Amino acid sequence: MGKPVVVVVGGSGYLGLHLLQSLATLADNPYDVAFTYHSHPPPPTLFDAIGPLHAFKVDMQSGEGLASISATLGQPHVVVNCAAISVPRACELNPSAATAINVPRPLIKWMSTFSDAGAPLLIHLSTDQVYEGVKSFYEEDDETDAVNMYGKSKVMAENYIRSNYSSYAILRSSIIYGPHSVIPVEKTLPIQVISACRCC
Repeated sequence: MGKPVVVVVGGSGYLGLHLLQSLATLADNPYDVAFTYHSHPPPPTLFDAIGPLHAFKVDMQSGEGLASISATLGQPHVVVNCAAISVPRACELNPSAATAINVPRPLIKWMSTFSDAGAPLLIHLSTDQVYEGVKSFYEEDDETDAVNMYGKSKVMAENYIRSNYSSYAILRSSIIYGPHSVIPVEKTLPIQVISACRCC
């Protein structure tokens, strides 16, 4: 029996890269790790830094490329969805693209092709921007009331997953920041703010 397969969707972004690094450097290498990217193939430096990984080009709007993952590795055990248009302004400028990518319809359709008895676990990254933001601390059961397109698209994603898939966990994060990733990626919001302040 082979190793459990873990697929990081959106593995070429900031969070995805850190997750890949963590998975690939676990003792005894317990997982067969794969990730998806959208536009540019990952540079060799990524594999040099992390080790052997399976990379798949996937279009999250259409789902093109997802079938190649299962054709190559078989049914995944865990799928972590980090893929998103997460810049609020970009979502406001192109709400249709934000909805198409942030609501993972093709991903759920693909995952639903596997047997119910052994359906892969979906870990979906959401955001605290699903809330209105009028109080300091929100709880899981608080009503969602997003005030921007990014938050609204994430509310739609959460509702879609709940209605169409049974084996899932939804994680609502706040601003994600930390050390540089193993390959350069677009700066996270806190780093953008710090860089702007230092330039003034």
